[in-house]
Amino acid sequence: MLQNIRVVLVNTSHPGNIGGAARAMKNMGLSRLVLVDPLSFPHHEASARASGADDVLAGAQVVATLEEALVGCSVVLGTSARDRRIPWPLLDPRECGTRVVEQVGEGAEVALVFGREHSGLTNDELQRCHFHVHIPSNPDFSSLNLGAAVQVLAYEVRMAWLAAQGQPTKVEKVEVASVRSEELATMDELERFYEHLEKTLVDIRFLDPENPRHLMSRLRRLFARSSVNRSEMNILRGILTETQKMARGEPHKRKDQ
Repeated sequence: MLQNIRVVLVNTSHPGNIGGAARAMKNMGLSRLVLVDPLSFPHHEASARASGADDVLAGAQVVATLEEALVGCSVVLGTSARDRRIPWPLLDPRECGTRVVEQVGEGAEVALVFGREHSGLTNDELQRCHFHVHIPSNPDFSSLNLGAAVQVLAYEVRMAWLAAQGQPTKVEKVEVASVRSEELATMDELERFYEHLEKTLVDIRFLDPENPRHLMSRLRRLFARSSVNRSEMNILRGILTETQKMARGEPHKRKDQ
């Protein structure tokens, strides 16, 4: 699916920006780069800025005109930072990502077109696009670096693609621990903890044994909801032990001593 998406850079003046765009593309799983009349390519600065995305640069297609770059495309989206005299269908980056993924999902060839660093796309070039895409940056400082602009749209395309594939957009970090420490605390371990907790609360005078009310019942309910594992239980018991020492005025010994 993603191979049906091409990123088109028009008349890029700085080769480093081509490398930055290639890196942004590879980060997000895009690989087809088309360069329309670049000022200088190939170039060592492009390779340096690509930071490992050399395969994207090596596979880049260099053409003389935008018309050549768009051959075979059914949907073309052009970035525009300026207001134009003729109204055109306008998308924000998120809408752009969704539209691109919908179209390539139907087998269409799609192009994301980016203009010159200093002036963007001309009106004639924008009129060759089905949609204009505006990145809502700070109006007081709205000019984005070319590589950054490619990164924004490539990111939104990837997010939309992940959603369409039913893949997660975030990966939860898993704590490295032994299998035993990840097992839930047993009922007898919990009972010993509750005894320890109650005694500690009495020691620090938080719990009045003559008038306990429902404190321990509420705490039991709280920890029952928490599904405490054995590793966490050891931490809690250690806290209680150190709290009792402090209550008795015993010196605290740090774990790293």
